[in-house]
Amino acid sequence: MSFLGEMLWQALERIASDDGGLAATTWRTLWLALASTSIALAAGLPVGYALGRGASRIRRGGLIVANAGLGLPPVVLGVYLALLLLPGSPLGGLGWTNTLPAIVLAQTLLALPIVVALTAAAVLGLPAGLLDQARALGARGWRLGAFGLREAWVGVVAAALAAFGSAVAEVGAVVIVGGNVRDQTNTLASTVLLDLSAGDPAAATANVLVLLGVIAVLGATFTAVQQRRRH
Repeated sequence: MSFLGEMLWQALERIASDDGGLAATTWRTLWLALASTSIALAAGLPVGYALGRGASRIRRGGLIVANAGLGLPPVVLGVYLALLLLPGSPLGGLGWTNTLPAIVLAQTLLALPIVVALTAAAVLGLPAGLLDQARALGARGWRLGAFGLREAWVGVVAAALAAFGSAVAEVGAVVIVGGNVRDQTNTLASTVLLDLSAGDPAAATANVLVLLGVIAVLGATFTAVQQRRRH
């Protein structure tokens, strides 16, 4: 217990003094998560809405794929994406090996099924006939979709926060495609591996505490959204 207490105290000192570039790593982590989540929302919200609207076999199959994607092992995605980014591979011309764009791409692909599945579930949970009534009143195309997403806004917020949280905490795919280069492509979660391999548990603990703080803020935000919806 004394060892854990000492590590915790040293970690708090590291956070207070920003020893080891912790602030820069935190901002890099948040920026990567925000970029990937934004792309996943732009691509996933329309798809999730479409899948939640109908009961055709194609849409049902799409839901199965999206729900299965929730359990996609990040390491598997990271390995195959890294192979695709190697020189001479289909995406090798991008020159993204061990770069931040590669991390954004990996996090986006991991966040996309989260956005699609949770958005579809939120649209499916709308009151029966609500969208049909909106259509009868003249809503068509993107206006009808915007109305449906607005009515399912709690689920949409949940999808956004879950995707963001997944990106912030991701390790496997980030390390594989980004190389986990300190001060360049490392994130809060992946830096823990660097610190532990360097024999610096205090620095690793500092990164963990900041990461837990970010996750706690996300949880508090969604709780506030739920409470607002309830009232």
